Amino acid sequence: MRVAAVGDVHLGEDNRGLLRPALDHVGEHADVLLLAGDLTRHGTVEEARVVADEFAGLDVPVVSVLGNHDYHSDQAEAISGLLEESGITVLEGSATTLQLDGGTLGVAGVKGFGGGFAGKCASRFGEREMKDFVEHTMAAAQRLRTALEGLEHEEPDVIVALTHYAPIPGTLHGEPPEIHPFLGSYLLCEPIDEVGAALAVHGHAHYGSEQGVSPGGVPVRNVAQPVIRSAYATYVLEPAKALA
Repeated sequence: MRVAAVGDVHLGEDNRGLLRPALDHVGEHADVLLLAGDLTRHGTVEEARVVADEFAGLDVPVVSVLGNHDYHSDQAEAISGLLEESGITVLEGSATTLQLDGGTLGVAGVKGFGGGFAGKCASRFGEREMKDFVEHTMAAAQRLRTALEGLEHEEPDVIVALTHYAPIPGTLHGEPPEIHPFLGSYLLCEPIDEVGAALAVHGHAHYGSEQGVSPGGVPVRNVAQPVIRSAYATYVLEPAKALA
């Protein structure tokens, strides 16, 4: 099963049409395309129309989460609706199951949030503002857990977790350590390891590294376009049933 993925394309009117030539034949290289958020620059509906024009009508299914840039103008709901109308599945604490040539793929997705990683993370203590910050991440992680557990009961051949924020620090190498708490949270990784996903895909870390692994052994890939330096990266996954 071939999974293509990219994030942080940050599209606007001035780069309309630049990605499309590389996407028109994505089906020759992949069975599905995952978008790991930050599809727009400032989170406007006008920018989302560019995203729809670039990614709609491809020869593979397209599944996405939104990123922090896509929330900037408080139009995330309208952006999601526009992309859905264009045939792009947008996940937020939800999941989708796809019947592909290589088997059944389940994708669970959530934007996620920050907070940091084991030993160097924010805690749910003190001012209400700090509690709100951590509780937002806790809620996102719980939505991802619920979505993954729902997929687990459906027993697809392969399960992939799709987030914008990073679930591990390993794919943040290259980013200043001081901003790691704003790039992801270990709380996102816990449900990924509990379910035993075949792959976790995220974006957000433009100066990070592509490859990492969760504490539970799940491959994690940072597909921010400044990291992969291409229209998308492709990963080949073997169905769990074939490995049993």
